[in-house]
Amino acid sequence: MPVRPTAALSALLTAALAATALTACSPGSGSSPDTVKVSYKQSTDNSVKVMDTYLAGIKTQFESKYPGKKVEFVPIKAPDSEYYTKLQQMLRSPRTAPDLVYEDTFLINSDITSGYLKPLDPYLAKWPDWKRFIGTAKAAARGEDGKTYGVPDGTDTRGLWFDKRVFAKAGLPADWQPKTWDEVLAAARTIKRKVPGVIPINVYTGKPAGEAATMQGFEMLLYGTGDGRTDPLYDAGSKKWITGGRGFRDALRFVETVYKEKLGPDVSDALDPNFATAVRGELLPEGRLGIDLDGSWLPQDWLPGSGHEWPDWSKRLGLAAMPTQDGQAPGRVSMSGGWTWAIPAKAGNPGLAFDFIRTMQTKDNARKWYIANSGIAVREDVADDPAYATAQPGIAFFTELVASTHYRPAFPAYPKVSTAVQEAMEGVTTGDRSVEQAAGDYDATLKDVTGGRVVRR
Repeated sequence: MPVRPTAALSALLTAALAATALTACSPGSGSSPDTVKVSYKQSTDNSVKVMDTYLAGIKTQFESKYPGKKVEFVPIKAPDSEYYTKLQQMLRSPRTAPDLVYEDTFLINSDITSGYLKPLDPYLAKWPDWKRFIGTAKAAARGEDGKTYGVPDGTDTRGLWFDKRVFAKAGLPADWQPKTWDEVLAAARTIKRKVPGVIPINVYTGKPAGEAATMQGFEMLLYGTGDGRTDPLYDAGSKKWITGGRGFRDALRFVETVYKEKLGPDVSDALDPNFATAVRGELLPEGRLGIDLDGSWLPQDWLPGSGHEWPDWSKRLGLAAMPTQDGQAPGRVSMSGGWTWAIPAKAGNPGLAFDFIRTMQTKDNARKWYIANSGIAVREDVADDPAYATAQPGIAFFTELVASTHYRPAFPAYPKVSTAVQEAMEGVTTGDRSVEQAAGDYDATLKDVTGGRVVRR
């Protein structure tokens, strides 16, 4: 899900958000010992209430189970990049820190290093359900100190969504499964030529899109270069970040091609921080987008009661794995992330906050959440449950991609590295930078944000 911090903000805007975060989003001082304050990312689309509805149900359960205890929600309604900034501002003071926060796995190590989060190991040791969570999900919430700082509420994968109606008009197959990047671009060029008025392909890009640009866009390309076994972003052996080599430049060149040939959305739209909302709520349902490189969670916006109900989406949209660059093994690529529930270091009621986590993460409630938000289960008992596996179209497809998926290097420097990736993407998207210039700028920034811990490959 997306996903990212101060990347999309200038220093001035960051300062402004810091001020507003402490007022508009503040839980306030003097927390009651009987009230747990829960902060989460609220959709910028007013008609999408998936998280709100789910949490309201958990609140009812919690207050019934713990008489005299209350739940107070502190929603943050903002695009991804602004959400992280506001959340981090709140975490800095006991006056503003909620008791429970929704943390993206890409940012959790940065917040751990900043001292914003509380280790949960003492609570987890007494919670039998923790044994049900898969190892990779647990690892995503673990700090470099070996302690665990969050409880994951699902994971995700990514692939290609395509409109079968648009494909039919373009003379493309309804069972499209591209084998190389060239085949993806060829399909987009065919759509441009034969179906005017339709955006051939969407690849998220630039700083306003935040982590969506890095993860749904760039990394889905970068991790499809090379041999598929060696991480192209971070060298675990030397514990150094990898400069922009051939695969990095090839990924940038793909992005450049999409926007230079006008195969993607208008640049001004692509660089709108709310463009992802338009993709899910308008462009795909209205048949105005041919191919969308995106995540497994999209159907949450189309389910009954979502505000954008689209009962026929599974008939009108096809799914294809994103291929590797030249079709080399393993032939497909995906990225996985996810979100966690974490307790701030300055929370007033950490014990009550963990009780709320335990209420959310019963098997039944976890299954309900995975289905509601089109997530992929991280509890083994839910993953094996037929009621989950057959709940909606697409779950089986995206779950299969887990075998080919990659995880971002979850280290404290990653958010800044991600910002550098977004800047490189934006440069080639607008045409302000050539691929070589953008890659060179990335290398310079990488050295700066990692303290010179870089290696060429």
